[in-house]
Amino acid sequence: MTTKPLVTPEEHRMEAELRVCDPTKTDHTKDIESWRIFKIMAEFVSGFEILRKYSLAVTFFGSARNAEGDPYYDAARELSGKLAKAGFTVITGGAQGIMEAGSRGAHDVGGRAVGLNIELPSEQAANHYLTDGMTFNYFFIRKVMLSFASEVYVFFPGGFGTLDELLEILTLVQTRKIKRIPIILYGKAYWEPFTKLFEEHLYGTFKAIDKEDLKLYKTVDSIEEAYNEVLDSVDC
Repeated sequence: MTTKPLVTPEEHRMEAELRVCDPTKTDHTKDIESWRIFKIMAEFVSGFEILRKYSLAVTFFGSARNAEGDPYYDAARELSGKLAKAGFTVITGGAQGIMEAGSRGAHDVGGRAVGLNIELPSEQAANHYLTDGMTFNYFFIRKVMLSFASEVYVFFPGGFGTLDELLEILTLVQTRKIKRIPIILYGKAYWEPFTKLFEEHLYGTFKAIDKEDLKLYKTVDSIEEAYNEVLDSVDC
């Protein structure tokens, strides 16, 4: 019987070099990584300073790709105007599409429109209807601000970012990391495949969520229904 020879320390070192970086040859930029905490702290402080100015607020989420004339853009604009007239500050991601529509609706009636934007490699410019706002460098800080911004959240159709934001807030409410917040999904044609996935797949087949979790959101299909749902769900 042949015994496999042991790997020598030198052979082990050479093999490791093929798989991982040499920890003794670090990039000099890593020397300043710990200082980044101060920039993070500054963004948190600035973000919360903005939010604390507005007591009653509604946040609009949705795609940046919708333009004026699109049914969802027009619905977001009209709903935002109605809620601004009712006393709500309208908070959005601050850019185009549904975010612009939400800001614009509040602006139309002389209301408050706050934008929480993000710096991206391809510029995401702020829309022209904001009365206040901030541009963040870190996505996770922006998401914290959006998660704590309002008394009610309205989600219009959107892409990966919108779905990420929805699932984040659903998870925070489900795990009681934040208080129970009304979550309204606007547009049944868009949202029903997702809610069906939650009901039939996550709950029905795999029991990955509880039945009560299906009550964390409400799907609506008209401006009037959304408006009434917001007013009924906010205790102020």
